[in-house]
Amino acid sequence: MISKQRVKFVKSLKLKKYRKKAALFLVEGTRNVIELLSSDYEIQNLFVTEKFLNEFPHHLTFKFDYEICSEKELVDLGTFQTNEYALAVAKMKSNPFNISNDDLILALDDVSDPGNLGTIIRIADWFGLKTIIAGMDSADFYNPKVINASMGSFTRVNVHSMDLEDFFRSNTKHRIYGAGLNGVDVHHVKLDKPAILLMGNESKGISDRLSTYLDKRITIPKIGGAESLNVAVSTAIICDNFFRN
Repeated sequence: MISKQRVKFVKSLKLKKYRKKAALFLVEGTRNVIELLSSDYEIQNLFVTEKFLNEFPHHLTFKFDYEICSEKELVDLGTFQTNEYALAVAKMKSNPFNISNDDLILALDDVSDPGNLGTIIRIADWFGLKTIIAGMDSADFYNPKVINASMGSFTRVNVHSMDLEDFFRSNTKHRIYGAGLNGVDVHHVKLDKPAILLMGNESKGISDRLSTYLDKRITIPKIGGAESLNVAVSTAIICDNFFRN
């Protein structure tokens, strides 16, 4: 049985202020934990069920100490309503900011929904992108909902939080494209790389202060009657067009 003190500490990591103070974050569920075990993240605590041990014994090596616990204990520790397999506490890491070799970078202006950020991380991983630059008002990379929605892709994509205006002001290499409702049809524009693709807030789009740094505004042509597209869906469509070009 996990001690009450340990339970209290792990549960505290659901909140940003405690994650930041401890420099630790939660990873839940089978896929995310398995990806974590194969990554270069340092694991502080690993909690697994007998079911995980029986189905995935090859993922647990001498490198990892782990505690066996019940499904009920895992649910109490984390954010999932059901968790039959595993939960880990991992150390945050500081990746050096180096975009000199990146052909395409995602930049996010106030993408505040954690589920959207997690899905965008997964999309970036699908297309082989290594870097996302998130504005200061975007969701916290280590939010459990972000980690969960990334489906393990958080281990391969670097997310840097910074002031986008400062970054764009100093950018000398990458062409900056901004996604919005009023722009050039993405199907009929030459998308040059190296490039930065800026995606805006879920409801407000790209802020006026960042719009001035755009080299070109692009849009996904609307054929039907929907008012708008989800920011993660839009990111995937536009990324696909970058690689078609």
